[in-house]
Amino acid sequence: MGSQVHYLPLTPALFSILVLLFVGLIILIQLRILRYAYMKLGVGPGTALLLLFGSLIGSYFNIPVTILPGEMVKSGEVVDFFGMQYVVPAVQQWPGTVLAVNVGGAVIPTLMSSYLMLRYQLWGKATIAVVVIAFIIHSMATPVHGLGIAVPVFAPVVATAILAFILSREYAAPLAYIGGSMGTLIGADLTNLDKITGLGAPVASIGGAGTFDGIFLTGILAVLLAGIVSPSQPRPAW
Repeated sequence: MGSQVHYLPLTPALFSILVLLFVGLIILIQLRILRYAYMKLGVGPGTALLLLFGSLIGSYFNIPVTILPGEMVKSGEVVDFFGMQYVVPAVQQWPGTVLAVNVGGAVIPTLMSSYLMLRYQLWGKATIAVVVIAFIIHSMATPVHGLGIAVPVFAPVVATAILAFILSREYAAPLAYIGGSMGTLIGADLTNLDKITGLGAPVASIGGAGTFDGIFLTGILAVLLAGIVSPSQPRPAW
C-alpha cells in the first residue's frame, strides 16, 4: 500500500512549475521584496520558506486513515480538471478507496492555521472566514471519477484575499491563510466525504490531489495580496 498511498498530486510538469515558483520566492525574499508581506503573516522569511518547502515535500506523503468500499474506475492515469493535470496512483491490488490525509496540503496548513489563531486570538473572525470560504468552495467543488474532489485552482486564492481584507485590514494576512487553507479543506474535502465511495479513486487524499494546488497557492498569493493592502504588521495577542 505504501507505493500506492505516497505519490505526487500533480504531473511532474505542473509540480515543477510550483517548484520554480518556490525558487522564485526564495530569490524575491532574499531581495527583501516579499519580506514585508511575510512580516504581516507574523513569521520571518526563513520560517515562511520552511513552511512552503514543507508543504511542497509533504504533498508526496499521505497518512492512511481508513479504506472505503467501492469499485475502481481509474488507476495510473492523469485526470484533467480546469486546466490542471492530477495524478491517479497506480495500484496492483484493489482494496477499495484509501482515505488519507495529505501532509503538505492538510497537516501543515492545519498546524499553521492553529498557530496563527492562537497567536492573534482571531477566533471570531477566523471562524467567519473559514465558514464563508468553505461555503464558496463547497459550491464549486466537483467530484471527479478516479481522482476525488477537485476545485478550480485560483478560487481559494481570490476569495480569501477579498474576504480577509473585508474582515480586517490589520489581520488580513493571517486571516487569508487560515480562511483559504481551512476553508478549502472543509468545503472541498470534509463536506464531500460521502461522495468519495462512488468515484472509484484508488486514494482519496484530504488536502491532496484536487485541492493541494489551491491550498499551496493560497499560502503564497492570498497572504501576499492581503499583506500588501493591510496597513501595519499585526500585533500578537501575547
